[in-house]
Amino acid sequence: METTTQIELANILNESLNKSMSYQDYRMLMDELVKTQSTTGLDQSVAMVAYTLLNEQRMKRWDKTIKVSEEAQNKIAAFKGDVTWLVLTESWCGDAAHVIPVINKVAEFNENITLKLVLRDDNDALMQHFLTNGGKSIPKLIMLDNASQKVLNTFGPRPAAATQLVKDYLAEHGTITEEFKEILQGWYNKDKGQHTIGDLITLLERS
Repeated sequence: METTTQIELANILNESLNKSMSYQDYRMLMDELVKTQSTTGLDQSVAMVAYTLLNEQRMKRWDKTIKVSEEAQNKIAAFKGDVTWLVLTESWCGDAAHVIPVINKVAEFNENITLKLVLRDDNDALMQHFLTNGGKSIPKLIMLDNASQKVLNTFGPRPAAATQLVKDYLAEHGTITEEFKEILQGWYNKDKGQHTIGDLITLLERS
């Protein structure tokens, strides 16, 4: 018998899926935000608008340059499930700008993976079920079995290697500084999505 929490989550997931968007629709939204000098989310500050403008440039670059090796393509194609990757995001999120184009690229190599995106601040009930260390960290990928709508696994907000980088810096400095944000952006640029690809393959193999 399903518990009240399980039924509640199923209803929340269904509601979020009904208002989700494709990656193409999300990219069109990003483009429109740039044109209107706007941003998603509850914080409509100048800083958040500036992050959205920067992230549009990042996503456009990654859409064109992400490379998936033949070995990785074969592993992705070997997945036999039928799933939806429901991803919580916001246009201003730097991690999302680096990670979500990679998620999309991986999903393109298997027709059994459907990618859908929702905005975090418009889906707080969903976000509350998938916190990271108590925080609303994004992007957050929720892997759903399409037949049962059960949650099979999650990924995010960062690949494991980047998460460790953040953990080590916090242990040494106690807080995330602007200097570290630059270090993290440099890591993403050097990695070119490869650790995210690896982690997503592991996600598929364990599901």
